[in-house]
Amino acid sequence: MLEVSDIREWRGHDVLDVDRHRIGELEAVYVDTATDQPSFATVMVGMVTRRRLVFVPLAGATVGPDYVRVDHAKKQVKAAPSIEVDGELPAEEEAAIFAHYGLDYQPGTGGERRMARR
Repeated sequence: MLEVSDIREWRGHDVLDVDRHRIGELEAVYVDTATDQPSFATVMVGMVTRRRLVFVPLAGATVGPDYVRVDHAKKQVKAAPSIEVDGELPAEEEAAIFAHYGLDYQPGTGGERRMARR
């Protein structure tokens, strides 16, 4: 289980895929608004002049001293929905992120967002 209190320490760590290949650098953690538990991370990928943030689920992730290893392949993560480095995730695009990883998406009972950046 990933500890919420450690979220600020994760920023800047390498994100590794299931086979321990480096995907990029962890930029932010998004929590599930219903549970306040970490659910997704954004990973900075791309070349210096064309960087973007891709989303990856944290379910099954492990945290090491200087890395976060996710339970997904690098190719799948790099093909995930993304936002600009200084961008924000529009609420209507949340479902696409869940669908990319084959996860069920349910907005809050009042239609509220499912993901919140921490």
